[in-house]
Amino acid sequence: MVVQGRRFVRVVLAAVAGVALLAAAACGGAPAPEDRTITLYNAQHEDLGRLWVDEFTRQTGIPVQIRKGGDFELGNQLVAEGAASPADVFITENSPAMSLVSGAGLFAPVDPATRAQVPAQYSSNRGDWVGIAARTTVVVYNPSLVRADQLPASILEFAQPAWQGRIAFPPGGADFQAIVSAVNALNGDAATQQWLAGLKTNGRVYQSNTATMQAVNRGEVPAGIIYHYYWYQDRAESGANSANTQLQFYTDGDAGGFLSVSGGGVLASSKRPAEAQQLLAFLAGAPGQQVLARSENLEYTVGAGVPANPALKPFSELRPPPVDLNALNGPKIVQMMQQAGLL
Repeated sequence: MVVQGRRFVRVVLAAVAGVALLAAAACGGAPAPEDRTITLYNAQHEDLGRLWVDEFTRQTGIPVQIRKGGDFELGNQLVAEGAASPADVFITENSPAMSLVSGAGLFAPVDPATRAQVPAQYSSNRGDWVGIAARTTVVVYNPSLVRADQLPASILEFAQPAWQGRIAFPPGGADFQAIVSAVNALNGDAATQQWLAGLKTNGRVYQSNTATMQAVNRGEVPAGIIYHYYWYQDRAESGANSANTQLQFYTDGDAGGFLSVSGGGVLASSKRPAEAQQLLAFLAGAPGQQVLARSENLEYTVGAGVPANPALKPFSELRPPPVDLNALNGPKIVQMMQQAGLL
């Protein structure tokens, strides 16, 4: 009788506990699922970052908070925050900001499976960040003002007197500063200083890639230095800012064919490293690269063998110069451009 009584008590207690749990759930007191939200510092285009994040969350159920800013704005913020940063993942438009954070030792090693998705030349040789997109340097020109065969054989020749008042560029942006960093990595300090001095004398300065292209399109200046996708985006829309222009690609190893890599890395201080690595694997892998290829962004894919948007010049035809991405020294380039009077 005692045993049966104890069993009866246990059954009653279990029933009471079950009722209590049901009541708590009805009142919103059920234990909440673990918060898996990660924070992305996004220096890429806002629309592309949102496309990536929305698809990642749809596929994995992991929420992502986005903090938007520029390459060096967020890169310098990460360096200042150090191990106290709330960021889990950092992505950029250009690789010099990735090199800045990498040099400060703030990235965790990238999972080997993720690194394997991207050709080595489009990722950090330290193994702490990978390429997720790319854009190539081009010269946009107005054929009514200059023929293709009259354009210089090297981007460095725009510093020559023949181009005084005839070349446009946007020195204030991270895009052009990345191009200067490639000139420096490929040609050294003396040649870079000479080139910047020539551009200071010859150049017409504009605020952005788009403004530079518009000026060439209007016939204000024969040629300008920009990234490819601004032109392709405009052609995919109305063509209003590019109808009178064409593109010159430098494919012979010249700095004018520099391929700027957008990078992604996981912060060593991440509070959710597993989820952060999962986002980076998505971005560099087939799912994220397919999002990029389908988007209206028109940057080049670099990972998982996913072809770029077919509207672009084939990636295999670009033949960019080899550049050590971690050698692109953004702060040094800013100083050189300041000394040349371009910033």
